[in-house]
Amino acid sequence: MLLTKIHALLRRTYTYQQADTDRLTHRDLTLNVKKAALSTPEGEIELTKNEFRILCVLLERKSEIVPRDELITALWEDENFIDDNTLTVNINRLRRKLGEYGMVGYIQTKKGQGYILS
Repeated sequence: MLLTKIHALLRRTYTYQQADTDRLTHRDLTLNVKKAALSTPEGEIELTKNEFRILCVLLERKSEIVPRDELITALWEDENFIDDNTLTVNINRLRRKLGEYGMVGYIQTKKGQGYILS
């Protein structure tokens, strides 16, 4: 668990300072990290802070399954007071927003493992 926290902290610290990560893309999604804006062929999607962070982590590791505990650590540095359901609610809201723009099935749940972009 400590290694997960350290990894998340290092990723947040160094990712936002690199010029080549200003835009993260996957299929029809483009996330402008500096502007916190998500673009699709249908238009721009307004994201909450947590939805933005979830997408950042998933897009940075788009070919990997991201464990739930890593997402929780990336969103809330001290997850001691976070209910496990809180992440599920945020993922479902993000899925609903993506679905409204025709982006159904982009975030897949891997039971017992975490989430991955499809």
